[in-house]
Amino acid sequence: MRFTEDHEWLQAEGDVVTVGITTHAAEQLGDVVFVELPDAGRDCDAGDAVAVVESVKAASDIFAPVAGEIVEVNEALADNPGLVNEDAMAAWFFRIRVADASIIDGFLTEDAYKALVE
Repeated sequence: MRFTEDHEWLQAEGDVVTVGITTHAAEQLGDVVFVELPDAGRDCDAGDAVAVVESVKAASDIFAPVAGEIVEVNEALADNPGLVNEDAMAAWFFRIRVADASIIDGFLTEDAYKALVE
């Protein structure tokens, strides 16, 4: 598992990268009340805003950390956005097929992410 400076977590399985927000991000947002997910089949570039998470405090964009095609979204979040608060590390948002999953090796390790948020 790797992390972005935008407080997203990434996990590669083959050529598919699963993306969610970190526990730290969920705690900063407070109670999540709405999640707007991207459409499966959408091509995106790294840095594209592809989803939105809204809480009682704020709305935040979720960015594609890598370029590729969104192949799956977590529909359970649309129905129950509070899953993000229950377990942010399990409540993934979307999955992206990439040309080379080793691209995530360039993102923050867990220790580096912990140092960032301390």
